[in-house]
Amino acid sequence: MSSTVHAPRPTLVDLGPLAQLRAGRLTRRLPQLFVGLFLYGVSLALMVRGALGLAPWDVLHSGFIRHVPMTLGQAVVLFSFVVLVLWIPLREMPGLGTISNALVVGVSADATLAALERPDAIAARVALMVGGVALCGMASALYIGAQLGRGPRDGLMTGLARRTGLSLRLVRTALEVTVVVIGLLLGGKLGIGTVAYALAIGPLTQLMLPWFTVRLASPPVADEPRP
Repeated sequence: MSSTVHAPRPTLVDLGPLAQLRAGRLTRRLPQLFVGLFLYGVSLALMVRGALGLAPWDVLHSGFIRHVPMTLGQAVVLFSFVVLVLWIPLREMPGLGTISNALVVGVSADATLAALERPDAIAARVALMVGGVALCGMASALYIGAQLGRGPRDGLMTGLARRTGLSLRLVRTALEVTVVVIGLLLGGKLGIGTVAYALAIGPLTQLMLPWFTVRLASPPVADEPRP
């Protein structure tokens, strides 16, 4: 009689920026990080071309660019660095993935928008919306699973939750409602895609994250603790 021993699934570890790099397997983690961030920008562009509603933060971005001479991707980059400034009083520590997120997603979104036209057929637009949401879930799992740092908006959420003692779900909901309201006031685009994103992105990311979470090669050495 034989028995099968299943190795435990790799888990996410909360590491500082130096410990993230010391944790090994960078030849796997770095490409996965940048592929995930690139695909995240592509998913944003798919939802824009679907024209059936955007993710909450992109409602804000789309409203903002109605008033300034800036592309959507440039707005994504700008707001990423604005959010990083808000990390300072929260004492969040950015990593390589954080800075890369702030830059790569916006560039990828603009490149995809330049190559992709909005279709007229509603079926094609629905397909772009659904594909954008699904791709965003996979892209999120890829870059989070690389364990090289949170994105700017994710870090704002976790930092506020840690400082206030409120649940992550409550903080995320409050943030997303706030940015949607501001985006709508600026003329941003809200629609069925926004609802689909809000309902599906969490379950999709949770489903796919175990597939892409990289097992760290060695026990990482933690950075100095944050006060």
